[in-house]
Amino acid sequence: MIGNSLIKNYLIYNILRRIFMAKALIICAAGMSSSLMAKKTTEYLQGQGQDITVEAIGATEGNKVIESAAFDLYLISPQTRMYFKQFADLGERVGRPVVQIPPQAYVPIPTGVAALAKVVTDNL
Repeated sequence: MIGNSLIKNYLIYNILRRIFMAKALIICAAGMSSSLMAKKTTEYLQGQGQDITVEAIGATEGNKVIESAAFDLYLISPQTRMYFKQFADLGERVGRPVVQIPPQAYVPIPTGVAALAKVVTDNL
């Protein structure tokens, strides 16, 4: 009986954690480099005890995703900085921050991942 209760509580905890976990989205030219950065940054943040996930998409989907306000934070990769104003205006309309990623925070090495994690936590 106690075992079932613990399992049930654990499952409920994980469901609620996913619902209330902060979500950031990297918008990149094609979504390739950003997928790697998203994965590494999520692992880093969760390793630090932060309930934050980072995902990635290509710039062609940016408008639609920002308009949906499905994420708490939108991050614009260095390769797509020419779309920043357009995405920032959309973010303002839906009440979500849109931030440019500095080039030094967009390198899949430990210092770059830590820098991107700081950008995420500073803007959530």
